[in-house]
Amino acid sequence: MKVCVSDAVLPSPPLAAGEGLGVGGTMSRRPVDTRISRARGLRHETTEAERKLWPCLKQIALNGSHFRRQATIGPYFADFACHALRIVIEIDGGQHNESASDAARTRYLEALGYRVLRFWNNDVLNNAEGVAEVIAAAIAERIPPPPDPSPPQAGEGK
Repeated sequence: MKVCVSDAVLPSPPLAAGEGLGVGGTMSRRPVDTRISRARGLRHETTEAERKLWPCLKQIALNGSHFRRQATIGPYFADFACHALRIVIEIDGGQHNESASDAARTRYLEALGYRVLRFWNNDVLNNAEGVAEVIAAAIAERIPPPPDPSPPQAGEGK
């Protein structure tokens, strides 16, 4: 039986020193997304208002979805975001009063289809349940209604 060279499985050439996985070779690697470590840090440095609102958000029914804390959306970090329903919640202190950067962030998020809800720290600290009701109402607007039942077929309902 003749074996054609194209049918034969040839071994790979040996790797030079330092090549291949795990030894610092020339394989390209994905760039590190520094936002991830920053978001993790922000989750550990939550404000009192964020800590108070988080349990309320976890109790709101989101039709199978959920909120994420310090979610990255483009170049920004949202205090809370539900990507499925495109809702962002920002809890602001006095430093955010008439902030141009907050206005730019809101325009960016709205351009992506997010609805941005902003609350002052004091509102959350003094009335977390009322804030949660406003959020629940906004969620209800975003959840599509269930489909109408099919109309009766011919011969049914007699």
